Amino acid sequence: MPRILVVDDDPMVGATIEVLLLRQGFDVTLTDGGETGLAALEAQTFDVMLVDIFMPHMRGFESIRIFHERAPTIPLIAMSGYAFASSASPSPDFLRMALELGATRCLRKPFTPETLLTTIRECLGERAPPKDQKEAP
Repeated sequence: MPRILVVDDDPMVGATIEVLLLRQGFDVTLTDGGETGLAALEAQTFDVMLVDIFMPHMRGFESIRIFHERAPTIPLIAMSGYAFASSASPSPDFLRMALELGATRCLRKPFTPETLLTTIRECLGERAPPKDQKEAP
């Protein structure tokens, strides 16, 4: 059963994701912010991380950078409710920036359950084997 770490400071978003993933047979650890997410990452192993970009105490992209540095082989899906950049708006493209900092995939909130599950399954399919396991010749 794949283990998913969900890091989101919005209790409703976190609980919704948790229920959806549990119903799909995933083992879910839900944390409410960067510090508790990092503690969970230190205590357990995960197959995929879902990390909100903007959370209190870890400003901007600090959480994406730190989670990727601590677990570079675990696919990280960055989530954000902020809008994408467009030609009509000078706002930065936060999700593109998250990819540059190590995120494997990005999801713009709100996303559908199908989009979330497809993204997680894609990440699980691309995950590199752990360093202690050698590939068959």
